[in-house]
Amino acid sequence: MEALLRVLDEATVAQLGGGDVALALEDVKAVIRLMRLGEAQMPAENHIDLGTPLGKAYALPARVGGSYNAAGVKWTAHRPQRPDALPAALALTLINDAQSGIPRGLLASGALTAARTAAVSALALQLAAPRPVKRVLLLGAGLHAQAHLRMLQQLFPQLEQIGVWNRSPFKLNALREVQIETDLQLALAQPYDAVLTCTSADQPIIDAEAIQPGRIIVQVGYHEVSFAAIKASSKVVVDAWGDFAQRSAKSLFQMFRAGEFREQDVAADLAALLLDNWRPQPDDSVYFSSFGLNVFDIALAARVLQAAEHDELGSLQSLFSGVLHDH
Repeated sequence: MEALLRVLDEATVAQLGGGDVALALEDVKAVIRLMRLGEAQMPAENHIDLGTPLGKAYALPARVGGSYNAAGVKWTAHRPQRPDALPAALALTLINDAQSGIPRGLLASGALTAARTAAVSALALQLAAPRPVKRVLLLGAGLHAQAHLRMLQQLFPQLEQIGVWNRSPFKLNALREVQIETDLQLALAQPYDAVLTCTSADQPIIDAEAIQPGRIIVQVGYHEVSFAAIKASSKVVVDAWGDFAQRSAKSLFQMFRAGEFREQDVAADLAALLLDNWRPQPDDSVYFSSFGLNVFDIALAARVLQAAEHDELGSLQSLFSGVLHDH
C-alpha cells in the first residue's frame, strides 16, 4: 500500500475555489458548529525565529471533524525584510486524514488564509455590527485588504459606499468602484458604519476619536488599534479567546497582558454570534478583534483538497510504501 500526497500549487487552489469568500464563510460557520459540539481541536501555535531580521515561522495545528475529517498544520514564514520578490508571508498547509493519520495533501495556502480572514470579517459585519452596514472604510491595500474588498463587493452588494485608505496612495490606483480616501483622520470622521483595518501597522492608527455609536471596527492586522480606542468601545467581540492571548501581538491581547483588559469583559465570540444570537444595541460601538483561528485554515484546506481529489488535480507524490516499519 502507498500513501500518496497530493500537492496543490497556488493556481490549482484558486481554480478549486480557495479564494472564494462565500465558500469560506460557509466553512467558518460549519466549523463554529463543530467546535460547539467538541468535534474540533485547536492547540496553541508554536513559532521559531528565522535567521533574518524580524522573521518568524509559525506552526498552527488543528483537527476538524464532520465532513472535513482532517488533521493538519499550517506552516507560515513571515519575512518582513526579504531579498526577493516573493510575498512577505509564505504559507503551506499539510492535511492528514483525521482517522488514519495518513498524509493526504500539501497546499499553498496564502489565498486560503486571505479568504478565511475575510470570511470572519463578513460574519462580524453581518452579526456584530450595531446597525445595518451601508458604508465601509477599508484601511490597507495588500493581500488581506484586497480579499476584504472582494468580500465586500461579493457579499454586501447593498453597500452605498466603500472607502479605501492606504499609507502609500499609489497602491490604490488600480482599485475600481471605491472612494479613495487620502486623509485617514478625515475619513474616520465620516459616517462610515464599519472600519476594517487590514494594514501592517505596528503602531496604532485608530484612536479613541474613531469610536462612534453605531460603528463597528474590525481589526485584522496586528497593532492598529490603540488601548484608548478599545476602552472607548462599548462592546468588545472576538473570534475566540485562547492561549494565544498570552503571546499574540494583537492590540487586544497586548492590552490584556498589560493588565488593562480582562477576559471577562469580552461581550461575545463567534459562537455567541452564530449559535446564541448575541447582538449589540444600535447605539453600541463595537470593537471586533480577529485573531485568525487555525481550525478554519484546516477546514478550508480540507475542502479544497477534497475537490482536488474528486477532480484528480494536483501532482501526486509517493511518500510511504508500506514496506518499512517502525522499530
